[in-house]
Amino acid sequence: MSTTAPTSHVLGDRYARELPELVVPWRAAGVPTPTLLLLNEPLAGELGLDPEELRTPEGMGLLVGTTVPDGATPVAMAYAGHQFGSYSPRLGDGRALLLGELTDTSGAVRDLHLKGSGPTPFARGGDGLAAVGPMLREYVVSEAMHALGVPTTRSLAVVATGATVRRETLLPGAVLARIAASHLRVGTFQYARATGDLELLRRLADHAIARHHPRAATADDPYLALLEAVMDSQASLVARWMLVGFVHGVMNTDNMTISGETIDYGPCAFMEAVDPDTVFSSIDARGRYAYGNQPVIAQWNLARLAEALLPLVHTDEEEAVRVLTDLVNTFPARYSAAWTAGMRAKLGLSGDDDGADRLVADLAALLVAARPDHTTFFRALTSAAQGDPAAVRELPGFDARLARWLEQWRAVDPDPALMERHNPVYIPRNHLLEEALDAATAGDLGPVRELLDVVTRPYEERPGLERYTLPAPPETPFVTYCGT
Repeated sequence: MSTTAPTSHVLGDRYARELPELVVPWRAAGVPTPTLLLLNEPLAGELGLDPEELRTPEGMGLLVGTTVPDGATPVAMAYAGHQFGSYSPRLGDGRALLLGELTDTSGAVRDLHLKGSGPTPFARGGDGLAAVGPMLREYVVSEAMHALGVPTTRSLAVVATGATVRRETLLPGAVLARIAASHLRVGTFQYARATGDLELLRRLADHAIARHHPRAATADDPYLALLEAVMDSQASLVARWMLVGFVHGVMNTDNMTISGETIDYGPCAFMEAVDPDTVFSSIDARGRYAYGNQPVIAQWNLARLAEALLPLVHTDEEEAVRVLTDLVNTFPARYSAAWTAGMRAKLGLSGDDDGADRLVADLAALLVAARPDHTTFFRALTSAAQGDPAAVRELPGFDARLARWLEQWRAVDPDPALMERHNPVYIPRNHLLEEALDAATAGDLGPVRELLDVVTRPYEERPGLERYTLPAPPETPFVTYCGT
């Protein structure tokens, strides 16, 4: 096994150096016969990496963690988390490694992180491996989210390992190489707070401020300002999820980033028929992470971050609780402002007067009652703004109340060009994604590549791709799994 990567691959180890208490130095497991399945060449270019070099044995070694550049320090990251509301004090990267930090061509620092690279001390009895299907799912969905304008971790590559992974059946194994602004999570702060080491907590907060929210450093209370910045980024993020019908599926505190990026595409999916109770995860029996609950859960998670930051905000615990509670209670207004602004754009309403807000609020209620396909409905509205209301009127669920709303909305002269930029034609529809992943697991990557081409150009309507606009047949159930 090679241990040295090409010299062009330079990885920093700032996180490992500055916060050694929050990592365990570790190496990836061996990979019998690595085969590159997907490589994100545009992203590689952004990172200053040569795609052709990544296709070499040494490059693929970097993508699975078996070749490590000089000076790099691969680590498994420690964090805690509330999982479905229950606190776990020690989670961490059970099957993942932070290889290090890259500086991209714009000067931004970004993590290079692996999933499925073998068991670590945080594996909790797991095998540390990943299967081809779930890793390709994360690649396709994360790149679709990026194309939709939703902040997200990115997928650089999926490499088949040649090993077999035992789940319900035997499956081909794979490693995902992903890129993130960082992998700092609410759970990271929970872990640091639980150690009782106030200076460790302070160093973690200072690291997060420097990396993600530098304006907080000059605030009167930098740690309160950090929480406020994270709240704003998460309000914007969750609003964007809701606007495209995305259901994350597992909004545990260890899956909420400090940067405001979407992370960990396990039991995720896109809602079709509008329904706040939409759940896809096989393990979310009570609907904790249902589509309509996502803003509430985001606030709950942020309250856990506030608890972790409490000793940094004020030496008087009672005063710290008061200040932090007041701040966390502003989240609904921050979220509502982000969501309403996004809905105005989807409806082509450039103004923010009471009339526009009434149209937004009225439509939200009508869609829950009518249950049309979320993506199809908003794209059809774009046609209506261009003078063709038939596409909306012919949708299943269109009724007299929607007809009255449609006429009120058309009367304010919505902007179709604005709508075209905010209402996608294509999303990774669940049944088509599963169809493509099944083919890939059987050795045929063609459907995955075609789906990826479609969903990474989501606003560009193209002839011949009509099947990608259609929801699943009503009798088709859809359930997702964590892939672990």
